[in-house]
Amino acid sequence: MTGRANPGPPPDRPVSPAPPPPPGWRRYLIPAGVAISVVLLFGGSLFASSPTDVKFSDLRQQVAAGMVKDITLTGPAPSTVTGHYTSGKQFSSTSPADDNGAFVGLLTDKRVTFDNAKQGSSALSVLLGLLPLLLFVGFFVYIGRAARKQVAGLGGLGGIGRSRAKIVDAERPTTRFADVAGYEGVKQEVTEVVDFLRNPDRYKAAGAKGPRGVLMAGPPGTGKTLLARAVAGEAEVPFLAVTGSSFVEMFVGVGASRVRDLFAEARKRAPSIIFIDEIDAIGQRRGGQIIGNDEREQTLNQMLAEMDGFDTDTGVVVIAATNRPETLDPALLRPGRFDRQVAVPLPTQSERAQILVVHSRGKHLAPDADLGVVARGTPGFSGADLANLVNEAAIVAVRAGRDDIRASDLDEARDRLLLGQRQGSNVLLPDEKERVAVHESGHALLAALQPEADPVAKVTILPSGMALGVTEQLPEAERHLYSEAHMRASLAVRLGGRAAELVVYGEGSSGAANDLQSATDLATRMVREFGLSPAVGPVGYSSGGPQYLGSEQLSSRSYSEDTQRVVDTEVARLLREAEAHAVQLLTEHRGALAALTAELLEHETVDGTVVVAAARGRLVGAAPAGVRLVGTEVPAEVLAEVPAEVLAAVPAEVLAAVPIAGDV
Repeated sequence: MTGRANPGPPPDRPVSPAPPPPPGWRRYLIPAGVAISVVLLFGGSLFASSPTDVKFSDLRQQVAAGMVKDITLTGPAPSTVTGHYTSGKQFSSTSPADDNGAFVGLLTDKRVTFDNAKQGSSALSVLLGLLPLLLFVGFFVYIGRAARKQVAGLGGLGGIGRSRAKIVDAERPTTRFADVAGYEGVKQEVTEVVDFLRNPDRYKAAGAKGPRGVLMAGPPGTGKTLLARAVAGEAEVPFLAVTGSSFVEMFVGVGASRVRDLFAEARKRAPSIIFIDEIDAIGQRRGGQIIGNDEREQTLNQMLAEMDGFDTDTGVVVIAATNRPETLDPALLRPGRFDRQVAVPLPTQSERAQILVVHSRGKHLAPDADLGVVARGTPGFSGADLANLVNEAAIVAVRAGRDDIRASDLDEARDRLLLGQRQGSNVLLPDEKERVAVHESGHALLAALQPEADPVAKVTILPSGMALGVTEQLPEAERHLYSEAHMRASLAVRLGGRAAELVVYGEGSSGAANDLQSATDLATRMVREFGLSPAVGPVGYSSGGPQYLGSEQLSSRSYSEDTQRVVDTEVARLLREAEAHAVQLLTEHRGALAALTAELLEHETVDGTVVVAAARGRLVGAAPAGVRLVGTEVPAEVLAEVPAEVLAAVPAEVLAAVPIAGDV
């Protein structure tokens, strides 16, 4: 790689300490209160022995017989009589209304200790009786205070509509535009907004007005939020950051109120910048849903009014980010609200190299680790994917007991992200391993035999994730335009594995399911979008909008059933022609197919030079034991099983040149 990397970003600001946790004893208050209440309410009956109920007549006889030790009379007649026998057991009884005097005389005669207790309640007994009620009241008070704290987190009942934006003014992020690798055009678009707020007089002198809003749209992980952090770090004006989902709550009208409060806060601090991340949460197209959402539409209407309402001179610039620009309301995207729509695409090869340099800082790279090669081998990776790749490579190095990252670590990390965890070849049966080797050899040879196809970087028959084998192609340069010849060659390569199985075994297998899906998708786009079918003609039926979160899904076709029938016929024709072309090439190079298959069975993984050598006839393999396909002769029984339509597409002179073992 050439050029010098920008200096690393300054160290991050230390994180403010978290508030101290609540004391541990607080969590035991409620269980302790419940336990005390149970003891007070039911403790007497649970732990105290209950006295024996005795009839008063029997009690008189027991007193006369000297069986009673002491007695307590409670209250006026009829009195509650309690006491103990000489054996220690308790008893209780009730005296008649007019018998206390005689009974007291009997107790005096028998010298039984007795006492008169007044009936009433002490302050302590009253307090103990009310304690369970007080505990339950305290519990409900605690629940109420917790609920008020939650409401206070939303701004309180009086301030629930307050904005929840994070205001960046005095302490700014340490991220700068120099820390954002690549994306020079995008950075220029955003930098002009910052420069306008810094130097408005220079623009007014030329009669220019600054943009009111900038919308950044692109796939996930391309650095839209990172650019916003850089704006917050570079701008010398207040920066208010908020997410689109924070406007919507369970209360009706909260979203619109928070939008008003957000812009009011920004105007008080003008000139200022508002950043709304994931604006599609509130800016979706109105009237497109079967079931309306009044709360979301009210929030969007308030946003439209605030961005370009009656008062236009506010000094507030809105920067927003989204992955779904196709779902946004047209009124939100018009000039005067979002004057600039900046696409943040996936990084190019040179930008990927710069991003890898940034994410490799602080890591030890071995001399053989070439980030330029890694950038070339990662088309379609976003900045977040590249950061994950470098981190995975470091984990692979640690797993191997090293502290430096080698080229093999980066290669294994890329395969891990693309394909999943690699497994050993022993998970395949011997005949499955042979068929996978034939299948991948077909892919690789078709790529090497067609000059329009991308060159092969590596072929492996080691299962990874859901794939039993992989043929990796790396373009020599990133293309932005694909010719019809290149797409037809790509169809043949995708069907090369199935074609190899047809040539060798005379039948296909379930291993070509993913290849057929991929080839069908490409052929469908060739017919439906690219106008490469003579029968359909130069007609395009794609939606035309960017789809950053997945492929286009046609909920309703814009053409008739007859047109769909023609499209299906043309797709099938393209696939049949590609398969016939693949069968023809592999039949012509039957020896190369056998030699490359033997090489894969022996080494399990080969690079592109081995594939090129096999395609040029410079690779001669020895058949492993039990493998029948390495010889250049085609068994007659196998050739007889090849479908007739496939053989019909092969030129007669080519078929005549194939050595056949046996009679057909």
